[in-house]
Amino acid sequence: MMDEERLLRTEIVARCREMNANGLNQGTSGNISARWGGRMLVTPSATPYDAMTPESIASVVLEDAGGAYDGPLRPSTEWRFHRALLCARAEAGAVIHTHAPWCTTLAVARRAIPACHYMVAAFGGNDVRCAGYARYGTEALSDLVLEAMEGRTACLMANHGMIVIGETLERAMWRAVELETLARQYCQSLTIGGPVLLSDAEIEDALSAFAGYGLRKA
Repeated sequence: MMDEERLLRTEIVARCREMNANGLNQGTSGNISARWGGRMLVTPSATPYDAMTPESIASVVLEDAGGAYDGPLRPSTEWRFHRALLCARAEAGAVIHTHAPWCTTLAVARRAIPACHYMVAAFGGNDVRCAGYARYGTEALSDLVLEAMEGRTACLMANHGMIVIGETLERAMWRAVELETLARQYCQSLTIGGPVLLSDAEIEDALSAFAGYGLRKA
């Protein structure tokens, strides 16, 4: 295993433990993947994060729709939408899926997040959509996620959770944290009469301001 690949695998494990530690996820739900050349490195199925090692990470061939993989453990049952997003979005280097409590609260109500805060623009548009429902691990769910993510870097997943993409694992984790924060703020605003929404022009202004935000120079 190349040193660079081992470092990426190590970071995936660390990010998994981070998302559980910061409340973005619980137990063995949720999963993380990262692009590695023509493959994706993805967390294995039903493996406690505290027991996970760099060697546990599955390596899936991106060009193989059947999910051919190398590794001692099967890839996450959600490998299909991880693969689909990495194949469809050349800018994506990582995908994070969690059952974050506030995002999932909205997801079980099948509610999108509207332009209640300028941070909505951090996800590419004037809302964060909620993908339709299909059983976990299915091609149907993968298709629904791709549709909801068109022009976006995040979506909710009906009766399920949330998903974000990022140029790097660091960037994807930043978006995951921001999305859960936004979901909490939106849910709380609904208890006091609901938010005052920003206009499309105001969101466009925020989108322009976000161009390159937080990205490190090469």
